[in-house]
Amino acid sequence: MINLIATAASREQASQLLAAGIDTLYVGEDYFGLRLPHSFERAELTELVDLVHQAGKKVTVAVNALMHNDRIDKVGDYLHFLAELKVDQITVGDPGVVYLLQQEKLPLQFIYDSEVLMTSSRQINFWARHGAIGAVLAREVPYGELVKLAPELKIPAEVQVYGATCIHQSGRPLVHNYFSFVQEHQDRADRQRGLFVSAPHKPETHYSIYEDINGTHLFANNDLNLMGKLPQLQTLGLTNWKLDGLFAGEAEFVTIARQFVQAKQALSAGEWTPDLAATLSAAVVAQQPAERGLDTGFYDIDPSEVQ
Repeated sequence: MINLIATAASREQASQLLAAGIDTLYVGEDYFGLRLPHSFERAELTELVDLVHQAGKKVTVAVNALMHNDRIDKVGDYLHFLAELKVDQITVGDPGVVYLLQQEKLPLQFIYDSEVLMTSSRQINFWARHGAIGAVLAREVPYGELVKLAPELKIPAEVQVYGATCIHQSGRPLVHNYFSFVQEHQDRADRQRGLFVSAPHKPETHYSIYEDINGTHLFANNDLNLMGKLPQLQTLGLTNWKLDGLFAGEAEFVTIARQFVQAKQALSAGEWTPDLAATLSAAVVAQQPAERGLDTGFYDIDPSEVQ
């Protein structure tokens, strides 16, 4: 079964995504989760989980931040809160959170998400042996590697099929450090500010960058659009597909999600055609922010070229 997962930037957008046919909503709070379109406080999250479950859908809560000493003591209370909410699963990137789950014997299923580190079946199956019900594949794994990796998996793996790709995270406030170095005062370096950097001698490049409680985040020049690759992923059995709306407009992201829902329906019914793929992909492009390009990322790269 194809499982379409989408981030949510508000309760209203969440409701629209559920109505559009999204199967699982991905949400969380910045203090515990990474790179979220909106930080849902506990009261908001309680309402959202109720909304999702009333719709007969699932909710995944991000608990995938690196939990340093100032934070790990507060994770246990948050996990108990999520267990009381009966969220369907959480994402975890810090082994310390796995330890807490096991020590507290909490009824929370977890998906292991360590971003760029999940590149082989051995890594994923290791976490399966330690209780993970799924894993998030690194965005840098090309199709040539997926062909070899997928048959070896003991648990389902999530693949991002639309949205921004983070290529670097630092716990340091790099943007503010830069402005301090050039002696220019800046009050804000958040995502809404729209800052980006360009590669030397390539002024057309657009690497979005922002700071939040988890540090500094830098993103690939283009966002992902794997609409045309969905049949290949389905054939490999990689059918947990993530749509990341971090940089998309709220209304536009819902429209993009509808294209992937239509793709899922066509694939499930055996009605997929190259013409339909082109039409749906064009609709995604039409809703993409003008300053952000789209491509297939690492998907078509020769595995030998990935360093």
